[in-house]
Amino acid sequence: MFVIKFDFLPSTLLLAIAPFIGGINSVLAQPTIPICQPPNTGEYLLLVVSPTTNSQQQLRSALPSDLKPVTCKYLNGTVTRIGGFNKIDDANRWAKYVNNIVGLSAIITTRPTPPTVTPARIVPPAIVTSPPSANQRVSYNPKILGDGYAVLVDYFNRPEMASSLQRAVGGNVGLVSYGQRPYLLAVYTTNQTEAYKTLEKLNEGGFFALLADGKKVMLLRSVVNSK
Repeated sequence: MFVIKFDFLPSTLLLAIAPFIGGINSVLAQPTIPICQPPNTGEYLLLVVSPTTNSQQQLRSALPSDLKPVTCKYLNGTVTRIGGFNKIDDANRWAKYVNNIVGLSAIITTRPTPPTVTPARIVPPAIVTSPPSANQRVSYNPKILGDGYAVLVDYFNRPEMASSLQRAVGGNVGLVSYGQRPYLLAVYTTNQTEAYKTLEKLNEGGFFALLADGKKVMLLRSVVNSK
């Protein structure tokens, strides 16, 4: 659900230039931010997109003291890393909390564990596929998406959300399994900028969207529609 290390600037220098860099794009600050540590096997990480100092401070003030947020780099972006989740449901709940309270989008990532069930046993609730048209091919063979970014949407057992999501993205949506849970696939792309823009657009539109590593997402259906 992938290292150049940079030396940290002296703290005195950071204090001296801090007033002048508050509005500069976070890309310029990359050398001072460490690479995010990968999750342990079976652990889910919540990575909150927080490119500015202000967003990082707002997030930290909204979190309980027992969580230990760390600012780091992930997929060339600045995020706040919150680890220690053993279940994707727990990571999802905190992602929703962060989005509702602070308005920040979240990425959930994990390290694959040996499968205990076959993909065929993952049965999505209440999603009905439409017959493929002449210019539309639907894949029914489960497969890993591969390299790239997958923007996933939790549909909360509401099949009508597939149609709403189609309108939001302006095209077909798929069905995938991530963390052995079904999600709607809004976008799968190798373009990081496109993935982030879609993630923010969907969260702002009222969907609960998350960004996942395509190598950890299983495609179940390439196109789904609700009736």
